[in-house]
Amino acid sequence: MDAQQEVNTAPEAKKAKPQEGDDIHNLDFILDIPLKVSVELGRTKILVRDLLQLGQGSVVELSKFAGEPLELLVNEKLIARGEVVVVNEKFGLRLTDIISPVERIEQLK
Repeated sequence: MDAQQEVNTAPEAKKAKPQEGDDIHNLDFILDIPLKVSVELGRTKILVRDLLQLGQGSVVELSKFAGEPLELLVNEKLIARGEVVVVNEKFGLRLTDIISPVERIEQLK
């Protein structure tokens, strides 16, 4: 009997059952997926003719009021609301309200 026949006639190897630390049960593999994160200050609709007339110093009125929470969007879905902060001369967002899982699921519909 040659080596090839021995391999073919050997008892079938037991299939390994997934262990708790395996990638199947471990969500670490999703941690490196890039997401588009944005903070929305407000929105408006504007005509092309008005857009073309904008120049330095022009003011565009937005839908939100001063002091109203900004929205944190992940892949264009609302995740949280917060307020503007300045950290090391850069703007940031301090989260004041996290959207509940139920509300996030409702957005998917």
